[in-house]
Amino acid sequence: MQHHSKTTRRSFLKGLGAVGAGAMALPTILPSGALGARAPSKKLNIAMLSCGGRGGGILQSYLSENIVAVCDVNARQIERVKKMAAEMHGEAGAAVAKAKVYEDYRKLLETEKSVEAVVIAVGQRWHVPMSKAALLAGKHVFCEKPMAHSCAEAREIRDLGQQTKLATQLGTQGGSSNAFRRSMEVMQAGLLGQIREVHCWINRTFPPSAPVDTNADPIPEGLNWDFWCGPSALLPFKTYYLRGCLAWGRWMEFGDGHVADMGAHGLNLPYRALKLGAAQKASVEIPTGEPLKDSYPSATTFRWDFAAREKMDAVSVYWHDGPQAGPPEELSKELLATYNKVPSSGCLFAGEKGLLLSNAYGASGVMKLKGEEKFRGVSDHEAAKPVPATLPRNGNLMGEWLEACKGGPPTFQPFSVAACVAEIAMVGMVALLVGKPIEWDSDALKAKGMPEADRFIHLPQRTKWL
Repeated sequence: MQHHSKTTRRSFLKGLGAVGAGAMALPTILPSGALGARAPSKKLNIAMLSCGGRGGGILQSYLSENIVAVCDVNARQIERVKKMAAEMHGEAGAAVAKAKVYEDYRKLLETEKSVEAVVIAVGQRWHVPMSKAALLAGKHVFCEKPMAHSCAEAREIRDLGQQTKLATQLGTQGGSSNAFRRSMEVMQAGLLGQIREVHCWINRTFPPSAPVDTNADPIPEGLNWDFWCGPSALLPFKTYYLRGCLAWGRWMEFGDGHVADMGAHGLNLPYRALKLGAAQKASVEIPTGEPLKDSYPSATTFRWDFAAREKMDAVSVYWHDGPQAGPPEELSKELLATYNKVPSSGCLFAGEKGLLLSNAYGASGVMKLKGEEKFRGVSDHEAAKPVPATLPRNGNLMGEWLEACKGGPPTFQPFSVAACVAEIAMVGMVALLVGKPIEWDSDALKAKGMPEADRFIHLPQRTKWL
């Protein structure tokens, strides 16, 4: 399953150099307000980095603030989001229409000194570069998932997140739900006993892995395609790349398929509830007879093995996608009395005393103990009621970040945590790309005894737009 295309970053660009294994040593990064700009007021001055579908989709969640600048490499997207805001969101939306416009996020960060925070909702390839630039400029950052596009990027933004006093939050919305946090409390209290196996899945699928199409479509007016590709290779433009995360995210030059996209949600609860730390081993299976080319496969099963932690035994965590995705048959049978079929997505924790199931976002948690026929909500189950609530409850992912920006409690899913979840998915991608199981040395950022894996751990980046 080697990755053979000569047109992609994972191959012919490998000679351009690699992302550093970790962030350089930096002093503590303070908010720009602490360095002379105005201190945060009741309303934050926010810049919107990317005006595409997801950018417009989450706009309403922070319209309570002052949106002073917008940025996108596609002029049509800027006009679209300004029009949408004015038509749908009244006076607050009309203010967006007056925001200053930029094509280049670097110029925005350099010029707009009043900006205190940024919201990043662009493609996966851009998440770490833009987040890093904003943090180094002293801005609080909310970034949509996935967090990173390589193991080295995940490590870099983790380290930077640990060094900063700024508020960061990844857009894994399920993690803000009461059920997510209650599920953590229930499992950490030991109600399920030892948990040695976890299965996460979603029945989304792509066509079989294919090579990049080198027949370019005409580039639309107003789109800076070179800048859109950014740190990734400059591929021939295809109209379908502009059709959202399930379009560009299929192509491994720009993203890492379902395991990165939905895995940012699905792997979050196992990581948090089971205190996983770094994986020790990773392996991947894809459909027999489907050679790996430049796009994510039509179906996958990833497996990561984690060592014992604190009082918790070693555990294996699985990710399944594709049309038949779900847990193995013996566990699937446990779901039928409640759901009559295997749900289209889920995360199932198999404990020695019972089972806990969430959806792929980590929300909607239900559980059943041994001998019980049906699942009941983690907040309603009689056995769970004595477990104290120890985690903060907010229920509003963006609101939690905005409060933190203004000096309130820290966010629940800062980059220092989100990057560790991202590393799990990216280690899986390394195993996929080398085509064999790997032993992972997280401290060294190495697949043990596999120097051929280095080019997938430290993906090269074009520096023109960084």
